[in-house]
Amino acid sequence: MIILASSSQYRKELLNRLALEFNTIAAEIDEDKYKNKNLDHIKIAETLSLEKAKEVQRNNLDAIIIGSDQVLSFEGEIFDKPMSEKKALEQLSRLQGKSHQLITSFSIIRKEKVITETVIANMYMKKLENDQIINYVKKDMPLYCCGSYKLESLGIALFDKIECEDDTSIIGLPLLKLIKALESFDIKIL
Repeated sequence: MIILASSSQYRKELLNRLALEFNTIAAEIDEDKYKNKNLDHIKIAETLSLEKAKEVQRNNLDAIIIGSDQVLSFEGEIFDKPMSEKKALEQLSRLQGKSHQLITSFSIIRKEKVITETVIANMYMKKLENDQIINYVKKDMPLYCCGSYKLESLGIALFDKIECEDDTSIIGLPLLKLIKALESFDIKIL
């Protein structure tokens, strides 16, 4: 059995693309506990993905568990999901015209076997007028998205350039590396 340790509809949609049977169980961990440790931002994403997988593994000892996390790193700071229009406007106002990194990690665990992988996307946001930012937030309502944008919809219009080895990582789960990792757990996609 495969379990995606997430309540994210975006991660679920991505994993569905692989035509695998899986269940989802949300991992209940205190993310702030890790984000406040002054760890490297890559290490935070990797640690959170592993901790989510471990949390779900406690009650599912024989399953293959996939945990994932995404961190937006901007000028030494981590941006969380905004959760409000006001915060989304603030985040986008700071990001506009500048670059940031979107760090996406996943961990797969089964018993003692663990694989953790990370993909970093370099995101170059356009210089935007205030009314463009307001219009975008009203139209796309990216309140539950890291960085206050949805690249899978209108959020793509916010960017000049994106450098990334796997564009699915931007949405929340790097499928190219995930497929390879699943194969090492004897899960064949094709």
